[in-house]
Amino acid sequence: MHIREEAARCLFCQDAPCTKACGKGDPARAVRAIRFDNEEIASQWLEGCTEADLARAEEACIHYDRPIRLREIAKALGEAPVKPANGSMPSLAIDFCGIPCENPFFLASSAVCTNYEMVARALEAGWAGVYYKTICLQEIKEVSPRFDAVGKPFIGFRNMEQLSENPPEMDFDILRRLKRDYPSKVVIASIMGQSEEDWIQLARRAEEAGCDAVELNFSCPQMRESGMGSDVGQDPELVTFFTAYVKRTVKIPVIPKMTPNIAHIAQPAMGAYFAGADAISAINTIKSVTLGEGSEVNGCQTGSGYSGRAVKPIALRHILAMVKNPMMKNIQYSGVGGIETWRDALEFIQLGCRNVQVCTAVMQYGYRIIEDLIPGLQHYMAARGVDKVETLVGELLPKFFLPHDLDRTTVVFPKIDRTVCIGCGRCAISCADGGHQAIRFDADTRQPHILGAKCVGCHLCRLVCPTGAIGMGNRIRKDAGSSPA
Repeated sequence: MHIREEAARCLFCQDAPCTKACGKGDPARAVRAIRFDNEEIASQWLEGCTEADLARAEEACIHYDRPIRLREIAKALGEAPVKPANGSMPSLAIDFCGIPCENPFFLASSAVCTNYEMVARALEAGWAGVYYKTICLQEIKEVSPRFDAVGKPFIGFRNMEQLSENPPEMDFDILRRLKRDYPSKVVIASIMGQSEEDWIQLARRAEEAGCDAVELNFSCPQMRESGMGSDVGQDPELVTFFTAYVKRTVKIPVIPKMTPNIAHIAQPAMGAYFAGADAISAINTIKSVTLGEGSEVNGCQTGSGYSGRAVKPIALRHILAMVKNPMMKNIQYSGVGGIETWRDALEFIQLGCRNVQVCTAVMQYGYRIIEDLIPGLQHYMAARGVDKVETLVGELLPKFFLPHDLDRTTVVFPKIDRTVCIGCGRCAISCADGGHQAIRFDADTRQPHILGAKCVGCHLCRLVCPTGAIGMGNRIRKDAGSSPA
């Protein structure tokens, strides 16, 4: 049994029956830790649990297929991790646009933060702050159904929502109360105008409500009125003008949110930069078409925004394009797109973001994922001996080069671990039909063998191997004449 695969089967129930039945530890919390990339610290929630305790927990599991194998998970996890001698973990505090943040994890402007009660629960759970659902002066009427998904759990998520349906005065009152009741948290208003007057009015009202900053939504992909959302974000001139209008209006930081629905995101981003933007958020959802059961609205179809795990590499690509732009100096970034685990967040931070925003993962699993985001990043930092998040910001940027600058004189052959290989032959099939026919599969011994004369080191075999039996060998010169091990 692979415990990550088993943890992925969990339904992540509310008020989990398995934990209630166990009576000592928290099996549901341990399984959730594994699912959200905290396998190394998951066993702490099973301390003190006996075989009988976990047997009762399994019996109480309400999974529609078969119970989660908690006893096997516990054995595979082993002993609880050793806690730091002083009992403390690295601080996740970091400044963003001069605003102190207790950690880098924020709610993204979306369906996860549309009223006071929702945001209050999230802040109390441990989120550092919120980019509140976008406020506009136009009347918003949403469609039904408005969501669709690819895969269960979601690989990708289709969202047809537009902006806040609340009257502006209600939303600004909510923001005022949030900042009053949670003064140490960061409250950011997301706004969208259609004219210079709209942008100025909304920004001024956000500042008067006590917001720490204002995000300019230049990126919503499904606005029904022209001149709003991604229509603006694709036009560098409009981005420049509207950013400048807001900068002249308010003293709080101004954060344009860029659209990914463009070939060169750095062009409008430079407009925001030269207009004086303090930071940039990226990305919003990607225009797409899904054709699932919930994709029709009264018999009609349309394109809309796509989010979820599938968009993370695209979001990282856009962040990289802006951060590596030599003309844009001393501007900060907020990363958005496909963040589910602390490791996802780390990747955005390592490319230069000082905070990250989460939406789809919260919609699927709830605010409680902050309970894994925070300790996961802290555990990683402690293991590396890093004492502040600031150290991680942009640390991978020196490794990024243009394709024509990459080394093309060496090769890394794949290496098969015979003790892990189960002889399924997946590597041979993929190499034969999608690679370089460089793996011979012995049907009698059910063993794959890499043919050094044909192998080019593409590593498709390593990626398709279901057991992780194929690793990476040493890098050698292509003219060295060596063969894979």
